[in-house]
Amino acid sequence: DRIAAEAGVGKGTIFRRFGDRAGLTAALLDDNMSAFQEAFLRGPPPLGPGAPAGERLAAFVDALLALMDEDLEIVLAAEHAARTTDGAVAGALALHVRSLIAALDAELEADVVATLLMGALSAPVIVRMRARGGDLLAQQTAARALVRGLTHPV
Repeated sequence: DRIAAEAGVGKGTIFRRFGDRAGLTAALLDDNMSAFQEAFLRGPPPLGPGAPAGERLAAFVDALLALMDEDLEIVLAAEHAARTTDGAVAGALALHVRSLIAALDAELEADVVATLLMGALSAPVIVRMRARGGDLLAQQTAARALVRGLTHPV
């Protein structure tokens, strides 16, 4: 309703254009996610290629949390929609994290570690942290500690 009102059109117009709530959510998230994906695939280091895998993973975590902080409602809706669709966005992010983890340590089960790390960065987890008063900086600091555990094991 809010999007239709801001666009100055009826709710039916929005849904004719996007099909359903999942289509609308995907379209809203697409621009920001496309820019983010371009940054980690082709942008400058440390997020983009050219930096060591550990630095790239830390930069990725920081940037993903910042993106989620900016658009948390949309990301939350997109994650919900992804559970009933192919989840292409989540798949692309997880693939990138898996490749960085594999580059860090070939002996790690990259798929398992990436799944656990991405689970810790999921929108529902961020919503709970926000409800407890955790801001973006606190979330980034905690996530970097997880990454340090991968890059500097004891």
